[in-house]
Amino acid sequence: MVIIVGAGPIGLATAIELKRKGIPSKIIERGSLVNSIFHYPRDMTFFSTSDRLEIGGVPFISHNPKPTRREALEYYRRAAESYDLDIHLYEEVQAVDGEDGHFTVRTDRDHYEASKVVVATGFYDIARKMNIPGEELDKVKHYYDEAHAYAWQDVLVIGAGNSAVDVALETYRTQANVTLAVRGSQIKETVKYWVKPDIENRIKNEEITAYFNTEVKEIKPREVVLDTPEGIRAIPNDFVLAMTGYQPNFELMSHFGIALTNDEKRMPVYDEQSLETNRKGMYVAGVVCGGMDTSSLFIENTRVHAEHISGDIKRKLTARSVG
Repeated sequence: MVIIVGAGPIGLATAIELKRKGIPSKIIERGSLVNSIFHYPRDMTFFSTSDRLEIGGVPFISHNPKPTRREALEYYRRAAESYDLDIHLYEEVQAVDGEDGHFTVRTDRDHYEASKVVVATGFYDIARKMNIPGEELDKVKHYYDEAHAYAWQDVLVIGAGNSAVDVALETYRTQANVTLAVRGSQIKETVKYWVKPDIENRIKNEEITAYFNTEVKEIKPREVVLDTPEGIRAIPNDFVLAMTGYQPNFELMSHFGIALTNDEKRMPVYDEQSLETNRKGMYVAGVVCGGMDTSSLFIENTRVHAEHISGDIKRKLTARSVG
């Protein structure tokens, strides 16, 4: 039995590849199926085409070349059903005891014996905090759903990447009074090429107010305090949408005994071919492998992890049985 921690696309893909090789697995997920995608903005469209999001050879047919969040949720449900995967949702893994071949995975509900463990927890569950006064206020959101709630409100959007730009434009078009706070000197070059001119024109036309080279110093119930190149400025505010990014659960990986690199990326230490970590018998899969470098790995370029991991597990289990 292989225990897979995380029911995201790569966790599902790994379970499928193991099943194809005759190896039983169980997926344990603390949230919903593909929980990260579930928490994407409601009307989000993927950057990737549907064929690049496919797993297990199950065709992903969407109405347009680039699928929507809703289509992806339906697709991954169908993929899991097609292979009759053993999935435990809303159950949280708390500890992994034992050693390679004889692990005990303990959750908030039960415990399970496993020969191998795969950690595929992604990075979207934990927001990068700004650690500034007032960040704990209810009006501060690190996840964005849809624009309607912000109509006619004073909204501060923090960030200059794709998420921040999309949020600023969507809320602006729902009649919010939008201010954009950017630490750098410009909108990021990595913003989608068909969107970047839109946000730049909204700023140029003063339809969206942008403060560049600016830090948010404090969030108050009815205003925010910005440190701008022209000095400290307080502006009226009803909501703060902090699109400051997300990060893997480093605490959980350390608790599992997975070593992390000492640089700013804090990547888990693993073999590039097998994806086995420093803790023998425990693997990492998917975007969690990138640590803080969350912009380098995606569903489409980590699907191969499922094949590498399942192949390595198959070889080792076969060698053990022969031995």
